[in-house]
Amino acid sequence: MGSLPALRVSPPTRSFQHCGLDYAGPLQVRASAGRGITSRKAYIALFVCLATRAIHLELVGNYSTPAFLDAYVRFCARRGLPESIYLDNGTTFVGADKELTLAYRAAIKDPNFLNLTVMDRVTWHFIPPSAPHFGGLWEAGVRSVKYHLHRMLGKHTLTFEEVNTLLCKIETCLKSRPLAPLHDTLDDHEALTPGHFLIGSALTVNPEPSILN
Repeated sequence: MGSLPALRVSPPTRSFQHCGLDYAGPLQVRASAGRGITSRKAYIALFVCLATRAIHLELVGNYSTPAFLDAYVRFCARRGLPESIYLDNGTTFVGADKELTLAYRAAIKDPNFLNLTVMDRVTWHFIPPSAPHFGGLWEAGVRSVKYHLHRMLGKHTLTFEEVNTLLCKIETCLKSRPLAPLHDTLDDHEALTPGHFLIGSALTVNPEPSILN
């Protein structure tokens, strides 16, 4: 077994400075609630921090390059611009890389934004074709997301907003998984989670009433 990449074991300046990216799905979503509303396929863009293993989920309307670019912009607006992104050789990601490269080259011709665009460039690293073991970190994240989705959705079809809310809750669950103990004392049961690297403490959500009975 080879050694882990340096980005996996080196402390970053912030979370999602170096991240992996993969797609999950498809799943059926509806535009709105009510009878007679047709469903369509949607996908989930999964961003995972290589160092802290924090996960960010974005719902993508279709499997196209513009839809992925919109999800990428939403991710950067919420988590900050990454320095490098590691991903597989999917056709969507290759097309997005070409569009981003062209947009970057067009932007640097403007002298007013020259310095900012040079500093904001993101490096895209594509793993070798037919080698999913190179992306084991985000493949494990996709498996965890699918596990929760199958348990929560079943055969139901939700609206776009409901799926977005569900993905946020799943994201909170995945950010609450323990990584290591915070203290060496046996009486302290608090664990270090990916949420600690994002907000400084464990992530919590509003409690919901039990529906077991």
